[in-house]
Amino acid sequence: MTEDSILFDRKGAVATITLNRPARRNAIDAATGDELRQAVERFATDPDLRVAILAATGPVFCAGMDLKAFVEGEAEEILFGEGRLGGFVSRVVPKPMIAAVQGPALAGGFELVLACDLVVASRDARFGLPEARIGLVAGAGGAFRLGQMLPRALATEMLLTGAPISAEQAQAHGLVSRLTDADPLPEAMELAQQIAANAPLSLAASLELSRAASRLHDEGCWALNDRLLRRLVDSRDAVEGARAFAERRAPVWQGD
Repeated sequence: MTEDSILFDRKGAVATITLNRPARRNAIDAATGDELRQAVERFATDPDLRVAILAATGPVFCAGMDLKAFVEGEAEEILFGEGRLGGFVSRVVPKPMIAAVQGPALAGGFELVLACDLVVASRDARFGLPEARIGLVAGAGGAFRLGQMLPRALATEMLLTGAPISAEQAQAHGLVSRLTDADPLPEAMELAQQIAANAPLSLAASLELSRAASRLHDEGCWALNDRLLRRLVDSRDAVEGARAFAERRAPVWQGD
């Protein structure tokens, strides 16, 4: 029997959406992305749910796009389908979402985090956008959102080197709001319940105002993002990067 790649649970007014592919480091293939899109839609349209937590099973939060699926031809659906990666990185979800991050959140996994409103992380969490190491670009919002969340010099260094930062660094720069010594989910649930207890109309208005500037910025970036991402996805270097990663060898770049 095949397990669901995405789990959905509810506790009062709080939904928990859980990435559930630990054997694949919770990587996103086309089927998982569609399941995640449906889960976010379920949360967004349920009037009794006010806050969602995005969590994950296993020691890795999310390794991003499933590179095996990419090589096998799923890139279009994963990266350019409705809502893009995971079905919500380019969608305006009208209610707050909290990422509960343990272990590495890399590439598209970090972009899922950047699409959330708040982040609770364990001290072993790491955040990075290593796409340059495999011939791609952080095309699910990461390349233009990171500079809004972190100092521009640090964001640029992360994008160009692919090196991650620690949970402590992320908190010091305001990306992470709460750090935990163990599983971040209980702390995220406490925060979610605290938020959910407030007036729904006030939450909606506060969230819309809080997001206003970044939303206008994001809307202006998506067209350029998609043009550059398509060029890279169609390149031979992107295929070489994914294969080299799978084969645990250094890639041989051709520049095309």
